[in-house]
Amino acid sequence: MAKLIETAAERLDILTRYRRIAMVGLSGNPYRPSHFAAIYMLAEGYDVTPINPREPEILGRKSYPSLTALAEADPAAIEIVDIFRTPADVPPIVEEAIRVGAKVVWMQLGVIHEEAARRAVAAGLDVVMDRCVKIEHARFFGGLNLIGLNTGVLTSRRHKG
Repeated sequence: MAKLIETAAERLDILTRYRRIAMVGLSGNPYRPSHFAAIYMLAEGYDVTPINPREPEILGRKSYPSLTALAEADPAAIEIVDIFRTPADVPPIVEEAIRVGAKVVWMQLGVIHEEAARRAVAAGLDVVMDRCVKIEHARFFGGLNLIGLNTGVLTSRRHKG
């Protein structure tokens, strides 16, 4: 049953169940958060497809102008729709995600749209809001310390440095 995902266990389930991410608003600019998130998720074995009508290729991967264009090229390519756009841009993206058969709508940090979330859930999609897919993955599988965050994880391993 589709729902608004609120717990860590539910986010972990999504990140282990699905491997194909259509990243809406992925930027070719290496200083943008979407770019860093895509590099990380690719390195972790996820299939990340850029959705950006202004760039034909990002990170060596073909970029599609829309979710619909990606679905036409590869109907199985979209499991998670990861949205790196402003909240005002979310409703039409959610409608398109519903049309192409996505399983999850994931809105990045600062992206919250309650009405679009309700619409997605009503259509059978799980929804994550205001969370970074990269940070959530690193929280569960290690890696937050690589960006300087204190994870609170204690280890008996000696630091070699």
